[in-house]
Amino acid sequence: MIEQPAKKITGEITLSPEIQEITSSLHGVEGVQNLLQQEQEDGDMTRQLSLLFSSAIHLDASDIHLEPEEDGIALRLRIDGILQDTARLSSENFQRLLSRIKLLSGLKLNVEGRPQDGRLTLLSPDPIEIRVATLPSEYGESVVLRVLNPKRLVLLSGLGLRKDLKELFLKEIRRPHGMILVTGPTGSGKTTTLYAFLKETQSTEAKIITIEDPIEYHLEGISQTQANPAQEYTFASGLRAIVRQDPDVILVGEMRDEETVEIALQASLTGHLVFSTLHANDAPSTISRLLSLGGSPVNIASALRLAIAQRLVRKVCEKCTTTTPPTQEELEVLEEGLKTVLLDLKPVIDKTLRIPRAVGCSLCNNTGYKGRVGIFEAMQGGEELGEIIFASSSPATIRAFAIKKGMIPLYQDGLLKVLEGVTTLEEVRRVASEE
Repeated sequence: MIEQPAKKITGEITLSPEIQEITSSLHGVEGVQNLLQQEQEDGDMTRQLSLLFSSAIHLDASDIHLEPEEDGIALRLRIDGILQDTARLSSENFQRLLSRIKLLSGLKLNVEGRPQDGRLTLLSPDPIEIRVATLPSEYGESVVLRVLNPKRLVLLSGLGLRKDLKELFLKEIRRPHGMILVTGPTGSGKTTTLYAFLKETQSTEAKIITIEDPIEYHLEGISQTQANPAQEYTFASGLRAIVRQDPDVILVGEMRDEETVEIALQASLTGHLVFSTLHANDAPSTISRLLSLGGSPVNIASALRLAIAQRLVRKVCEKCTTTTPPTQEELEVLEEGLKTVLLDLKPVIDKTLRIPRAVGCSLCNNTGYKGRVGIFEAMQGGEELGEIIFASSSPATIRAFAIKKGMIPLYQDGLLKVLEGVTTLEEVRRVASEE
């Protein structure tokens, strides 16, 4: 008798058609509480976990937060960038659920006093990766589950770019060499933008290699590698090895240290197109950030082709949104904020203007918003910027130069989206500064 291979019981969860059908009927986050309450009594942890993940996917949540408190466990979902209280779990049920999560994601069951990171896969029509992070807290281990749904990946045309920005991005990513940087806080869509660039440059004639930490989404036709500092495979060492693989396009997940910055700058000056992310508040601040990380002013001036800053704003719900004339205060804000924008980009601001208002319905979880779109600012490199860098590395000086050369700041790009009926003035003010 031939011995059958042991059935794999860790690492993967199959979202059955039955589970998906149950969660597809949920109307907003309030339905998740009732669903999980019914299932807690059953005690089937795999089924409860499947329902939790399937509910999060149906509601298009980017993260699932399980937070131990004195009187139970708070379950919160991050939807369109905002955390929403979703359900309460008993501490006993949570411990069983946590053990199952740890087992599936390869974490140590008996370790509670230090953070752990893991990963598991949801098997559905399109496999979805779940990134798991635990953290010791006062009442137990706090868990965040990041849902890496490949359906969130979009092409360049789906980023919400103005026509002039789309043309600029296309021109720069089609160059044979140079460096393009995307900045913004965690969760601002930097990875989505970079992956859109990769898809745009992808062809059978180009070799594309990435080094990421971790690999968030798997892209066909692209060589993706994951940094592993424990085995001395860092961004710097990996990038050095990648350059020897004769790539045309390189993506570096993040530039964190002097060695990585210098290798990336050199690669972009020797015939490679380099994409990466950097922690900076706005596009002009990328210069001072690169300098603080040890980048050579000469190399920065020669290599940098484009510095992009972005944020994500929530789009108004198409089902329930209404439009009304702006108040006098709102009208003044729009007029003042957009007075320096070129006329061919700016819609007319007059008495006929109507701007969107968030209302709220079952489709948008009573928030008035559904989905998100990017707002951007982009600073071009070049000889003139190089002269400014040598004369002054002050972010304020560089910002004034970039605006003089036509850069539309994040806040103004957001105001333009208000006039287009995409989002609200309140939402733009939430994520972008008037300065």
